[in-house]
This record gives sequence, structure tokens and C-alpha cells, in this order.
Amino acid sequence: MQFTEAKLGRVFVLRLHDGDRIPDVLESFAAEKNVSTALCFFLGGAKENSRVVVGPKNDYALPPEPMVTLLEGVHEACGVGTIFADETGKPKLHMHTSFGRNENTVTGCVRMGVEVWQIGEVVVLELAGAAAHRAKDKKTGFEFLEIS
Repeated sequence: MQFTEAKLGRVFVLRLHDGDRIPDVLESFAAEKNVSTALCFFLGGAKENSRVVVGPKNDYALPPEPMVTLLEGVHEACGVGTIFADETGKPKLHMHTSFGRNENTVTGCVRMGVEVWQIGEVVVLELAGAAAHRAKDKKTGFEFLEIS
């Protein structure tokens, strides 16, 4: 385990609009506001055909091939994630979200594109002073969190 200490920086409250795409809208916002490290909470709705990564197709194949599920119908959504800058300084979101419709639930990563349906609320808590960034791992293809 590695760690870095941070302090609470700025706090942003965002209202996303119908059709806004996560992660794009949050990464663009972070870049515009110069947020390189943050904790994010998402609450709202997700449109039909949003793409959710629900695991690797083969548990042990490297690099892993993502297993993607398309949401069938509009879903309620609640997620948590982090933003850390990549090796080029670009903010990158890693967010896992649970999506529910009726009695069915899908949980996974939003990196392939989730479109907001009507309501999207996000709270971004900037983590000031954290000595961390994302670095691409050649073996897995993942952008791992690196602590300096």
C-alpha cells in the first residue's frame, strides 16, 4: 500500500443536463477549473443504451477485454469516483455507478459513456496537495493510481 495526504480544496456542485455524457462532461469541467485530484459523487438518471463496463470477459487474460452492458431503458443511478491527472496532466475520471430499473441492477464503470437522463447531480470535492497521478500500466492497459 502507498498513500498521500490531502486537504479539502474547493467544492463544486454541478447540475448536469439531459444528454450530458459521463465521463466527458466531468473531465472537461475538471480541466476547465484546473482540478487534478478530486472525489466525485453522482446522483441522477441514465439513458437507455448507456455503456457500462461490468468486468473483464476473461478473468485472467492480459490485457483484459472489457465486458460491456448496454442499459435497457432509463435507469436510476448513483455513483462514486475519483479524478486524478494522467501522465500528460489531463484529468481522468474513474467512477463506478449502480444503475437500477424496476428490480434489476447493473453496477460498473462509466468509462465507455453514460448519458444523463433528465437529472444529473454531481458534487466534486477537490483534494488539494495529493501527490498522486494516473499512469498507464503496459501489462494491463489500466491507468493505475501512482503515489509520488
